[in-house]
Amino acid sequence: MLEVDRPADFKAHIGKTIGTSDWVLVDQAMINAFADATGDHQWIHVDVERAKKEMPGGRTIAHGYLTLSLLPRLGETIYRIRNTSRAINYGANKVRFTNPVPSGSRVRLHYTLKHVEDIKGGVRLTFDSTVELEGGDKPALVAEAVFLAFD
Repeated sequence: MLEVDRPADFKAHIGKTIGTSDWVLVDQAMINAFADATGDHQWIHVDVERAKKEMPGGRTIAHGYLTLSLLPRLGETIYRIRNTSRAINYGANKVRFTNPVPSGSRVRLHYTLKHVEDIKGGVRLTFDSTVELEGGDKPALVAEAVFLAFD
């Protein structure tokens, strides 16, 4: 895990691979909870019996936005800022859901620091983010994740 003292210390790591997260299980309970939170109950996500018959691989798949929403959880195992007042998700650029995440799969995140920009009281961090699907031939998600970190 990369640890820096202050948000601006990330400038020394531009262009470098920051790290890889721990694996996280995306199970049906997580998918169902996300469906309840967002109101997206499309059968490909929540109907286990129908998925057994009609989905490739016979399993439901996670919502793409569920996979995207895991970035903060996965990212907290990659880096830590010792002295920061707060960090905020600022957005994501170029988000692509490149491979479905079947229920019962594990995913992990790879971060490379692309850019650090000074902002009032802190920095804007842009990471090239790849969510790996265990055993998959291509990633589940690729995006530029953008965060604000304040002194």
